[in-house]
Amino acid sequence: MEYKYLQRDAGVVLEDGHRISGYASVFGRRDKGGDTVLPGAYAASLKRLAARGERVRMLWQHDPAQPIGIWDEVHEDAHGLHVTGRLLPDVARAREAKALLQAGAVDGLSIGYRTIRAEAVAGGGRRLVELDLWEVSLVTFPMQAEARIASKSDLLAQLAGLSAEMRAARLRVARL
Repeated sequence: MEYKYLQRDAGVVLEDGHRISGYASVFGRRDKGGDTVLPGAYAASLKRLAARGERVRMLWQHDPAQPIGIWDEVHEDAHGLHVTGRLLPDVARAREAKALLQAGAVDGLSIGYRTIRAEAVAGGGRRLVELDLWEVSLVTFPMQAEARIASKSDLLAQLAGLSAEMRAARLRVARL
């Protein structure tokens, strides 16, 4: 299994003490290992998981012996692989993760996957075309700088940006 760690920019959000969300992978961004995930890379894997009634697992630091919560929603959008889930308060490691998230000591997300299809990039690295996604972990050191848990202020800024884009689009349509 391979791992990709993502960092703070996109942000992992901790809401109401247990709900978290953020981008586990951002499309088109080269990571520290030289790999770039392409849009659509997760689509077939997510479809297979759904057909089997399975989910992407939420782990602590990629340790399969330390599940800490549930990813309620995992989907691709134009930006990347977005995850929303919840830490399980009855799990001791999840309570520790919550404390570390709240303190800002941990804020990264990382994917655990198997490469199905990739293209070599001249000079090193790969373009990851299709991945078999197994898990998304909360981690200390993400491989991709943008793979982060989002803060509420990050979300508000994103919503404000989307709202402005929608207003501009409505104005363009109204002018037609």
